[in-house]
Amino acid sequence: MPIKILMPALSPTMTEGTLAKWCKNEGDTVESGDVIAEIETDKATMEVEAVDEGTLGKIVIPEGTAGVKVNEVIALLLEEGEDASALDSVSLEAAPAAAEAPKAEEKPATEAVSEAPKAEKTAPAPKSGRIFASPLARRLAGMYDLDLASLTGTGPNGRIVKADVEAAKEAKAKQPASVAPAATAMPQGVDAKAQADLLGISYREEKASGIRKTIAARLTEAKQTVPHFYLTVDCEIDALLEGRKRLNAAQEKMKTGVKMSVNDFVIKAVAAAMHEVPEANASWAGDSILYYDNVDVSVAVATPTGLITPILKNADEKGLAQLSSEMKDLAVRARDGKLRPEEYQGGGFSISNLGMYGIKEFSAIINPPQACILAVGAGEQRAVVKNGQLAVATVMSCTLSVDHRVVDGAVGAQFLAAFKRFIEDPLALIV
Repeated sequence: MPIKILMPALSPTMTEGTLAKWCKNEGDTVESGDVIAEIETDKATMEVEAVDEGTLGKIVIPEGTAGVKVNEVIALLLEEGEDASALDSVSLEAAPAAAEAPKAEEKPATEAVSEAPKAEKTAPAPKSGRIFASPLARRLAGMYDLDLASLTGTGPNGRIVKADVEAAKEAKAKQPASVAPAATAMPQGVDAKAQADLLGISYREEKASGIRKTIAARLTEAKQTVPHFYLTVDCEIDALLEGRKRLNAAQEKMKTGVKMSVNDFVIKAVAAAMHEVPEANASWAGDSILYYDNVDVSVAVATPTGLITPILKNADEKGLAQLSSEMKDLAVRARDGKLRPEEYQGGGFSISNLGMYGIKEFSAIINPPQACILAVGAGEQRAVVKNGQLAVATVMSCTLSVDHRVVDGAVGAQFLAAFKRFIEDPLALIV
């Protein structure tokens, strides 16, 4: 009997993905561990390895197909001794766009369960207390500016699912628009396309990837729901630059291949400050605050498909050289879309460094559920006063964005004071 190859769940919250590429063709021999396809999720593009051996008999879902549900049949693998005629006896689900429920033996344990046909409605969720909704439904509601509390869930136990949000969006679109004054012919709101068409402005339209849509939804939610406040500190980094120069010279003599950047020192200083001020290593959890035991630092990396934040685990326990090597490896694999989910999900604190682009100072948006993100600017020579005398120093401005539900101003100030002390005394980061 041919083996069904199913759309895998590459992260706990994944419900669907794009089958970006087939790495095997029909008729190719498949060994256990071979990379057979590349799947694009809302965070990255990841390789899928074969579990079984055989011959790729039929590709059910062509490459480039978006919205493929978890546990949907994407291909059939012929076992040893089977030929193409064996494929005729295998029943497949309908096309990806069909709204059929997964078969009992293939029913996924996560989101796809919620996407059952509306014929199988259950009681709606109560309008008071906790709102039960799938992660995908929550993201879509944020994107469409819909209030989840106003929706009726049709999923198991009244859970709000994707279909409920899509239906609410369509209903909202059919509502008559308010009449604008006659003099106002310009489309209002954020409909940039309608505005450009009205004014005759030429443009190139590119469909947003799943990653870009996720970034947009998460940052919109963060800015609208997280009460941000900001603290800025100026750090003199002449001693750091000199220490970095000497350390890299020593590494070059030893031919280790390690070359430390200013950002590596920033990561180490953040980790040391988090260890010293653990109250900043926390998250808001609705009716409680989570204080993390491990110092895991997320670092923003720009990729061709959008921003992603790979994590340096237990950063306070690692030396500068190790942090530098790990960060370079994570950054390369992030740009190639090869990070594993556990390498970018989680973390207790984020760093966003735009100093290499010449940005003097900026404020970053918090990455929920984290409570803090440090925005690092470029080091530049500035006039400073030392012992009553005017002098020149290389100064780097750093701005801490803080979730006021978790971290108060005093704790944020304590963290920045510790960070400034470590950055300005790099020997404290080495010992």
